[in-house]
Amino acid sequence: MGPPRPSIMGPPQPGDGKTMQLQPLDLVVFLLTLVGVMAVGFFAGRKEETSEDYFLAGKGIRWFGVAGSIFGSNVSANHMVGMLGVGFSIGFAQSHFELGAIAGLLLMCYGFLPVYRKLNLYTLSEYLERRYGPESRLMYALIMVIIMAFVQMVPGLYIGARTICVLMGDVALVTEPGSASGGAQAAAVTGGEAEPTVADVAIPQAAQDNVRISYYIAFVIALGVIAASYTIIGGLKAVVYTDVIQSVLILIGGITVAVMTFSQLGGWGRMMALDAAAGVDAKLKLYEPMNHPELPWTGVLTGLMFMHCYYWGTNQFIVQRALGARSGGEARLGIIVAGFLKLLIPFFAIGTGVAAFYLFRETADFQNQKIAPDTVFPVLVTYLISPLGIGFVGLIAAGLIGAILSSIDSMMNSAATIITVDVYRKYFAPEASDRELILVGRLSIAALMLMAIVMAVFIMDPNSQSNFFLNIANYSNYLTPGVLVAFLMGIFWKRGTRAAACTTIIAGLVLSPAVQLAYDSDLDRTLYDLALRDKQLSDVSITAIPKEFHDHSVTEFQQHLENRVLPQITQLQRAFGPQLNFFHRVVVVVGLSAIVFVLVSLTQSPEEEKSRNTWAALGGHAPQKLGQLARSVGVSVLVFAGLATLMVGGNLAPSGAAWLAAVWTLAAFLREVFRSYRQQPRGEVGFARFAVADDRSYAGVLAAAAMFMMYYFY
Repeated sequence: MGPPRPSIMGPPQPGDGKTMQLQPLDLVVFLLTLVGVMAVGFFAGRKEETSEDYFLAGKGIRWFGVAGSIFGSNVSANHMVGMLGVGFSIGFAQSHFELGAIAGLLLMCYGFLPVYRKLNLYTLSEYLERRYGPESRLMYALIMVIIMAFVQMVPGLYIGARTICVLMGDVALVTEPGSASGGAQAAAVTGGEAEPTVADVAIPQAAQDNVRISYYIAFVIALGVIAASYTIIGGLKAVVYTDVIQSVLILIGGITVAVMTFSQLGGWGRMMALDAAAGVDAKLKLYEPMNHPELPWTGVLTGLMFMHCYYWGTNQFIVQRALGARSGGEARLGIIVAGFLKLLIPFFAIGTGVAAFYLFRETADFQNQKIAPDTVFPVLVTYLISPLGIGFVGLIAAGLIGAILSSIDSMMNSAATIITVDVYRKYFAPEASDRELILVGRLSIAALMLMAIVMAVFIMDPNSQSNFFLNIANYSNYLTPGVLVAFLMGIFWKRGTRAAACTTIIAGLVLSPAVQLAYDSDLDRTLYDLALRDKQLSDVSITAIPKEFHDHSVTEFQQHLENRVLPQITQLQRAFGPQLNFFHRVVVVVGLSAIVFVLVSLTQSPEEEKSRNTWAALGGHAPQKLGQLARSVGVSVLVFAGLATLMVGGNLAPSGAAWLAAVWTLAAFLREVFRSYRQQPRGEVGFARFAVADDRSYAGVLAAAAMFMMYYFY
């Protein structure tokens, strides 16, 4: 690899007095963009006169509005900052969050959405009432408000404020110097003849830049006030139109940082070469071992897929955009276009994080600097974009703020919709006027934002070293497995009952922490990895090792690992780790919740009227259609498993498996299109023109592209 090379841009070392990175032209670009976005929001929502206008944009959103709003609502600072950070610290395996999303989007498009739109819903909790009863509706409403307001909005404010602080430079940062190891000091005292200690061999604690709390608090408040202002006034229409603009800013900002990072490193090809030379530590791969603490392959192919089903099919703040579409066709096309945009993220966010890892490792200026995953994005902007001048940092900052605002405004509007429709109108004012409902919605947004600001200030640590994106996913999915089962079984199984839905939602809430507690051990993860030789001591940071071992000699430490730690590790823990990964927890809890649902349902007779609110009945499908689709999916899963077996065994190259999987997937969608074509009057239009007009053809291309990537980057 050769010696570290100096940076072309010449970044300063920590503590060298970094100046503010937003120069006058950057500030002009940033402020003009911000004011422009807010003006669009105020203008778009200036005539919201009915509750349908305010909460569903009058059901007049075009396909590009659906696509831009779904993409902008999903791709928040979590993706620009969080995913890039996970790519930096873990690798390309984080792309499963994007590739698996395609399955969730298509399930929403052709499974959930036809039912929701047929019932003319405002909120998804209304579906649970029509399918089961008011109890499940209220449970869903409360769970969703908690998730949107406290699990997702709060981290959004946190990561946005933290990132802006880093972009501000020295004025908003304070440098914490690294510390010499105890072992190094001991060796110095004895003339360097002492046996090396754990602290001598492990990676020493490096200097790091910490955020000044006063600036962090100020930016949290500013972000909250800006997002709340146009959302309160304009409702969903304001949110959608600003999200479209902010989606463009997100793409411009993310792609600009990606281009500069790869240019500095030497291109995608050089990154692949560096990664190939890394051996077992390579980052440009999709699949990690089963016992990986963050992204085990067994978890991302199972539990994460259930999470995608929940997020894209039963999540109010995502589905609300499709409910506000002008027609079902516009909604489906918008969802599919959003899916194509999602496939860009592995390259301009996650791939850039991997490139940043190798860039920092090769650049002398970063050798002794500790960079937290959540600060990689602003560090790249500071050291690569800032020297270019001409307003680039302002444009990137505008893209970042756009990412934050597009997510926060969507969650505020959706949470307010649930509070107004599912709680206030349902239980307090059934005859409330549109004017009154809009007022309640606006007050709800203000109250939610105030609580989110307070929690972001007092609960979140602006100098955390953990991957906050994965933390959000973990916390959210303590609450959602039972909800997902209630929706899936309700839509696709007419036998489900009212009691089963309520019992299952509660069971999911109880089982999630119970399963986690039942499995987890108190065995330290770093000691586990060292005992199994999954990591070498020289590759581990001293901060990850319990302090009690820092002054132990390496020999003593190895003996402790072999004699005390290794015998504690059970076969189950060897397979899945000392603590249960949350993807695996989701699989277990969803399975147990489904069993609860079926058992409770079989003890009662279903209500005939409510049993009609299913996919088959509302969509006018023959009863055997669902079975036919299930068999097609089952056969495809077997084909994909066969290709994977051949690939892992070395009998089929990843590129070959990728093409075969893509062709099979596209053919499966075109087969459904052809079946519909055969039902049309003969001679009206040829199959080619029919296929071009059918959105399932584009859905097939989207799914095929995702499957190609899942094999190609093996």
